[in-house]
Formats: sequence, structure tokens, C-alpha cells
Amino acid sequence: MLQIQDTIISLDILEECFVCDLPVCKGICCVIGDAGAPVEEDEIADLEKALPMVWDDLSPEAKEVIERQGVVYRDLEGEFVTSIVNGDDCVFTCYDENGYCKCAIEKAFREGKTDFYKPVSCHLYPVRISKYHEFRAVNYHRWQYCREAAALGKKQGVKVYQFLKEPLIRKFGEEWYEMLSAAANELSAKK
Repeated sequence: MLQIQDTIISLDILEECFVCDLPVCKGICCVIGDAGAPVEEDEIADLEKALPMVWDDLSPEAKEVIERQGVVYRDLEGEFVTSIVNGDDCVFTCYDENGYCKCAIEKAFREGKTDFYKPVSCHLYPVRISKYHEFRAVNYHRWQYCREAAALGKKQGVKVYQFLKEPLIRKFGEEWYEMLSAAANELSAKK
């Protein structure tokens, strides 16, 4: 474990490799899970504001869920998560011509229709953050569907923290990321 500011970071983030392999997984992380993606309370307004820009990209079932319960709900632990369709797809999923699941919000962002990228938890995957009273735990989430992403990362020599540089800076800031990189370099030099 490594501590930076108020975060406790699993060393797996520094040691394990990862690069998303979309042609293999087809975006399954937006489809399968036991709940929607974690959403920070201040992101709810951003999701609602982006909704008109993504509405036409959403499935009829997703639109019905949003009209009935909104863009988020509270999961069993009382945390906000994106609403889901039939216990699977995030309501913000859309599919491209190859059948790959994509995020409608990210698509709208890339098209310049919204200034909200997507929930930071989605941007950070496969890293998950757990909040505790005095600190936040930053952990690498291993998932059977991401085995090929771990293999691709190993082949390319890209560590989890390197793959996730942009979202980690988005969440924790440049200074935090520089300290994380320095710790990774120090750890690597010891091996």
C-alpha cells in the first residue's frame, strides 16, 4: 500500500498492466455489473444537463427508465449510481456500427455537444475508489472480462496508472499524479 495525501493506493495500480482492448470486450463494462456506475453527487446535475444532447442516442428502454426513475438511483449501499436497463446496460450506453458499447455522454463530449466527459468512475475504470471516514482507497478492480486488457497492457508495457493518467489527474490533480509516478519509479528501481 502507498499513501498520497488522503488516499491509500493499492500497489497493483503501479505494478499491474492494463490497456482496454475494445475489439475484444466490446465495452462490456458498461453492460454487465450488479449496479450502475458510481456517480458523485455533484455529477448528477451534469448528467441531467447532458441528457438532451444524448437523448437521441439512447435506447427506448433507457429513455423509459430515465423517465421513470431519473438518471441515477441509490444502490444497496446508499451510493448514487447510473440507472440501468433490465439489470444490465447503463442507461447512457449506445452502440456503434461494430456493435461496440460506447458511452453516449462521452460521444456527445467528443462531438462538442457537452462539456461533461462522463462520470469520473467510468473514466477511471478499472480503478475503483472507496470512501472511508479519514481516507479514500484507490484499488485496481480485476474482472474476468478484462483479462485481455491486462494481457494487452503487459504486451505494450503499460501500467494501470499510466493507462489512466488523464482520469487520475481529473480526479486527484496533477501534483497527486506526479507523486504517484515518482512512487512507481522508485518501486520499479527497487526490483
